[in-house]
Amino acid sequence: MNTVAAEQAEGGFHEEWETGPTVARMVLGAQLRRLREANGHSLEEAETVLGRPREQIARIELGRADLRLRDVAGVCTAYGVTDRAEVATLLGLARQANAPRWWSAYQDVVPPWYEPYLELEQSVSVIRAYEAQVVPDLLQTEAYTRALLEERRPAEEAERLAALRALRRRILHREPPVRFWAVIEEAALLRGFGGRAVTFAQFEHLLDVCDLPHVTLQVLPLASAGAPPVTGGSFTLLRPPQAELPDVVYVERLNGAVYPSGPGAVSYWHTMNRLVLTAAQPASTQSILWRILRGL
Repeated sequence: MNTVAAEQAEGGFHEEWETGPTVARMVLGAQLRRLREANGHSLEEAETVLGRPREQIARIELGRADLRLRDVAGVCTAYGVTDRAEVATLLGLARQANAPRWWSAYQDVVPPWYEPYLELEQSVSVIRAYEAQVVPDLLQTEAYTRALLEERRPAEEAERLAALRALRRRILHREPPVRFWAVIEEAALLRGFGGRAVTFAQFEHLLDVCDLPHVTLQVLPLASAGAPPVTGGSFTLLRPPQAELPDVVYVERLNGAVYPSGPGAVSYWHTMNRLVLTAAQPASTQSILWRILRGL
């Protein structure tokens, strides 16, 4: 049995990964890479076989470029894929990769660099985040979100982004929920938005969140000795549920974002592991939150 069809028979492709075009594109890219390697082609050789620049082929295999159905059919022909079930599976992935995005109604306020993250966030099984400036998006109350966004955006745009963020938070309450682990700088918790009532409600929400079995929250105290320097600021690590897909690193900038790969991505995982060890342990989080709350 061919590779793709065998994985489909073993349950490698099923409803769990049918959660967004970005993940489908990543799965498709991984399968195309395996087909290339099974044919003994290097990226340089594939450049000749497919008639595409090797950089584009690499982006396709990483799931970072769209593929039309006829493009997938052309790759199958070039790699000698004749099994109908295998071709049908690859074309099915291509169709899903080109499907409408779940956030299409908010496309007017979603920049292109943010689109892959939105899809991945809703599809992954584990999210690990380090936040240096504010409460992580998924742990914010609606009032906190609106107050934060209204300081940075026009009122109408802030309202639409707040509504989108509320939809994103559903992954913490779906079944099964995403596993979310965050390390937050104490300084981020001290920055209030929207006034005293909003700040207090946000702390009450964080206290409740600590009781969720699938959420782990750690605070990095202001006086943490030996805390690893995080020169690039906040970042997020996302783990797709598909074993064949690599973990994804997301680093947001002022007017864009980067998705490091290779050794650059590994350094973020090492940094996160050090932060987890340096921050106060999860069992102490609620007492730290109460301490900060009493001082506000």
